[in-house]
Amino acid sequence: YNRSELVGESVHTVEKSLIEGGVLVIAVLLLLLGNLRGALIVALAIPLSMLFAIIGMNRFGISGNLMSLGAIDFGLIVDGAVVMIENAVRRLSEAREHKGSKLDRAEVRHSVWESCREVAKPTAFAVTSITVVYLPILALEGTEGKMFKPMAFTVVFALIGALILTMTLIPVLASMILSGDTKEGRNRIMEFLTRVYTGVLDFALRRRAVVTGVAVGILAVAGLLFTRLGSEFIPQLDEGSLVIQPVRVRTVDAEQTVNLVTAFEKKVREVPEVTTVFSRSGTPEVATDPMPLSLTDSFVMLKPRHEWRPGITKERLIEELTAKVNEVPGQGYNFSQPIQMRFAELVSGVKADIGIKVFGEDLAELRARADEIAAVIRKIPGAQDVEVEQVDEVPVLQIAIDRDAISRLGVSVDDIQELIKVGLGGEPVGQIIEGDKRFALTVNLPDGVRNNIDQIRSIPVETPEGGSVPLSSVARIETVMAPAQISREMGKRRVVVQANVRGTDIGTFVNAAQLAIHDSVKLKEGYYITWGGQFENLQRASNRLLLVVPLALALIFGLLFSTFGSLRQAVLIFTGVPLAITGGIVGLYLRGMPFSITAGIGFIALSGVAVLNGVVMVSAINRLRSESGLSVAAAVREGALQRLRPVLMTALVAALGFIPMALNTGIGAEVQRPLATVVIGGIVSATLLTLVVLPALYTWFERDSALTPSR
Repeated sequence: YNRSELVGESVHTVEKSLIEGGVLVIAVLLLLLGNLRGALIVALAIPLSMLFAIIGMNRFGISGNLMSLGAIDFGLIVDGAVVMIENAVRRLSEAREHKGSKLDRAEVRHSVWESCREVAKPTAFAVTSITVVYLPILALEGTEGKMFKPMAFTVVFALIGALILTMTLIPVLASMILSGDTKEGRNRIMEFLTRVYTGVLDFALRRRAVVTGVAVGILAVAGLLFTRLGSEFIPQLDEGSLVIQPVRVRTVDAEQTVNLVTAFEKKVREVPEVTTVFSRSGTPEVATDPMPLSLTDSFVMLKPRHEWRPGITKERLIEELTAKVNEVPGQGYNFSQPIQMRFAELVSGVKADIGIKVFGEDLAELRARADEIAAVIRKIPGAQDVEVEQVDEVPVLQIAIDRDAISRLGVSVDDIQELIKVGLGGEPVGQIIEGDKRFALTVNLPDGVRNNIDQIRSIPVETPEGGSVPLSSVARIETVMAPAQISREMGKRRVVVQANVRGTDIGTFVNAAQLAIHDSVKLKEGYYITWGGQFENLQRASNRLLLVVPLALALIFGLLFSTFGSLRQAVLIFTGVPLAITGGIVGLYLRGMPFSITAGIGFIALSGVAVLNGVVMVSAINRLRSESGLSVAAAVREGALQRLRPVLMTALVAALGFIPMALNTGIGAEVQRPLATVVIGGIVSATLLTLVVLPALYTWFERDSALTPSR
C-alpha cells in the first residue's frame, strides 16, 4: 500500500483549486475594475503574498498539504489591494475630469497618496479582522488541532503578507504604473448593477422596518435549518482504496483462516473496479499490530475513479462488494479505508466510525448487554458493519500444580514450571548461522505431544531418588473455557460494540441510537456506556468550538469598537456576522451537507469576511458626513452608491476564489467542500446585508446623533 499516491493526488487537488481560483479572481478584477493596469497591480499581490506564506511555513516547519494550503482563498488575500486600487482609479479619474487634461506624474502620485490615505485605515482594519479570527483556531486540540492549526498558520502568514503589501507596495506601484490619463470607461455591467441597486437602496431607506424585519426573518429561518443539518466530525477523505476486515470465530486455526481469506479474495476480485487485494491475518513477527488469527486486514486496491463503470459510486461499490463477500460463509465483514482505520484505532481504540463502550466488572454481563446494544443499533437506519468485540470463551489448557503431591515426592514448583516451559513453550539453546542469517536453535517437545492432552499428562517428571512419575500425578491437567480476551480502559473492564455509518450523518445516527439504547437496554448499578470513534472526536471538537467561536467574535467586536470609537457603529457593523452566517447555513442545507468541524472553521473565517465590507461602507459614509457636511440620509445614499463597486469586487473575488474548492471532485476535495460552501454562502448574504440592510440600519442608528470622531 503506497501512501505517496494519495498524497500526490491530494496535493494535485489543492493545486488545481488554487490555480482555478486565481484565474477567476483576475477575471473579476478585469471585468469590474475596467482598468488593466490596476487589475495587474492587484493580481501581483497573489504570488507575493503566497511567497510570504511559504517563507513562514518553511520557518515553522509546516508542510504544503491538503489542510495547510486547502483553505487559502486568493480573493481574501487581494481584498485589501482591491479597495486600495479601486479608490485610486476612481480618484485619478475624478482628478483628470476636474483638470480637463492628462495628469502629470506628480499629480498622479498626489492623487494616489490621497486615495490610499482615505481608505488605509478601514482597509487595514478589515484585513486585520480577517487575520485575527483565525488565531482562536490555534486553541483547538486533539485531532482537529493537528488538522486545522497548519491551515490557520498558513492563512495568517498569507494575510499578514497581503496587509504589508497593501500598505506599502500596492500604493507605490499605483503611483508608478497608473496612467495620468486614467478614466473610468463605460462599464455596462456596473451601469446595470448601479441602476438596479439605486432602486433597491431607495426602497430600503424608505422601508427600513420592512427590510429589518425580512433580515430578522431570514435569520430565524436559518436557525431552524441549522437544527436539521445533522453533524459529523470531518467529511470522510476518499483514500482511493479500501480495507475490508473479515472476522471469524476465535477458535479458527491457520489452515481454516487461509482457506476462508483466499475464498474471500477471489470474490473481491470479481468486482471490475478492483485491481488487486492482499491480506494479513494474525500478529506479525514485529508485533506492532497484535491481532488473533480470527481477524484479517484485507487491502483492496481500486482503479482510478475515471476508469470505473458509468454510474458506479463509492457507496454502490461497497454495496456490491458486500454482496460478493457475503457469499463466503463463516465470516463477518467491516469496511473502512487504510489510513482511516489505523487513525481511528490509534485515537480511540475503535476501528469503525462509532464505538459504544460498555464498562463494568462481570464479563458475561458485559457481553450480554453488548449483544443487546448491537441488536438495537442494527435496526437504526444507517447502521452498517455492526460488530461486538470478541470476548467469547475459548478452550485453554490449564495445568494446576498439586503442591501436596510434589512435597511428598520432594519435587519443587520451579522444576515443574521449567519442565512445562521447555517442553511446551520451547527453550533457545543456541544459534544456527547461514551466511548473514541467524536462527534460534530451540528445544521443545514434538507437535504431536504438545497438541495432545493425553501425551502431556504422560510427560515424565524426575524425582530426587532418580525415578520418574507422570506429570498428571503432580498436576491437574485439563481444558477449560476462558475469555478470549479481557479489554480494559481507565482501569475498568469493557466490551465495545462498533459500527460504521452510511447513508446518514454521525450526529443524527448517534442521537437516534442513544434514545433507542436508553429505552431498550437496562444497565445494572456500576455499569455504564461511553461513545467513542468519530463521535467522540466530534463532541470534543464541538465543545472546543463553543469556546473558540465566541472568542473570535469578541476579538472582532473589540477591534470594531476601538476603530470607530462608537458602540452603536460597532454594533451596526457587527450585525453582519449573524446575517452572514445565515448564508453559510443555507449553503450547507441546499447542498445536503451536515455541520462538521470543517464547516465550523468556515464560519469562523466567515465572521472576519463579514465585517470587511461593512467597515468600508460605514467609513465612506462617515467620511462624507464629516467632509461634506451632508445629512445622514444623503451621506448614506451617496456613500452606498460610491462603495457599490468595491463591495461587489471584494465579495466576488472572495467568493469566486472558493468556488473551485466547493465544486472540485478530486481526492481530498471532500474536506475542503464544507468550508468553501459556508464561506461562499456567507459572502452572498453578507454582501446583501452590506448593500441593503446596513444603510437602512445606519439611518436608524445615527438619525439623531452627531458623528463621533474615530480613534
